[in-house]
Amino acid sequence: MPRHIVRLLLFMVTFAVVAYGAKQFFTTDSFYEFGHYRGKSVAQIAAAKPKYKGTAYCTSCHEQQAAEWTDGVHNSIDVGKVVKCEVCHGPAGGRDPESNYVPATTGPDHPKNLKLVVPTDSRQLCTLCHERMTGRPLQQRQIIVADHAATQQCTVCHNPHSPRLNLVSAPTAQVGDAAAGKLEAAACTGCHGTDGVSNNLPGPTLASQNAGYVIDALKAYSTGAREDAMMNAAAKITAEDAANLAAYFSTELKCESALTADKQASLPGHATASKCIACHGANGKSTNPSWPNLVGQSQTYLVSALRRYGAGARKNAIMAGIVKGLSNVELENVAAYYAAATCK
Repeated sequence: MPRHIVRLLLFMVTFAVVAYGAKQFFTTDSFYEFGHYRGKSVAQIAAAKPKYKGTAYCTSCHEQQAAEWTDGVHNSIDVGKVVKCEVCHGPAGGRDPESNYVPATTGPDHPKNLKLVVPTDSRQLCTLCHERMTGRPLQQRQIIVADHAATQQCTVCHNPHSPRLNLVSAPTAQVGDAAAGKLEAAACTGCHGTDGVSNNLPGPTLASQNAGYVIDALKAYSTGAREDAMMNAAAKITAEDAANLAAYFSTELKCESALTADKQASLPGHATASKCIACHGANGKSTNPSWPNLVGQSQTYLVSALRRYGAGARKNAIMAGIVKGLSNVELENVAAYYAAATCK
């Protein structure tokens, strides 16, 4: 056999031996334990996980938030819906990379030397679970993000620790005397109608209006928080008188919505009204006694009120954000939609 062939074969054998030896030397002994994976990496990856301390760890410093969470929908153990603090704020403990993440007791801890995240973009966070998706279980509350509340952050309407809609709890309205309120209401008929139904008078319909909302509105006018030349003067009454008026308008005067399901679907403002239904109801009846019913209001009044919210003349963070996202056409349409909820 020629010498150059012998040298070539020796070189190939030597290369194979060196390559095999290098592979054995540089490849960890657990590489093929789980197929083409390094078996020991499983324990190392597990050791690198952050340390979760649980809700009890957070309660000692955040009692109010913990109480809200405990009684809220995010802690519905009976239906398996539990969203703990560290899901949104991140783990309260970390692992120490300088000691190769082992033992687990090392690393920074909150609040000593680890600052937890306070989410600022709730739309991005909340929609991870609540954006409507095909196949997502219907039991999970879902929204179409673009139609729900324009570009408003979720936390404007929802308490993040107990995210039911009623972020602002309904005030405990003073129980008034409806009979006394009827006598006092005589001064209101010029703007609000003899039966509390405005019929395009300057003021809004007050028949069947929520008592808590009436009291809050009168208080806002009396303090100047809401401005109106007529109402700022008329609202200078005692808390007892305000409660009496609220009792009269809310219980003695009736205004049932004439807006039926069939009529709702046919109105041009139906799509836009989806942004309002959660608070004001599909038929103008509010879901919260601290918010106003819209049943019986005229289109002119509703357009004026919406524009005042948009301009900042009436101050409400929820309303300002929602109106900001409405075009003039949408504003007119949604006003027409609720104006169709006339009294019957």
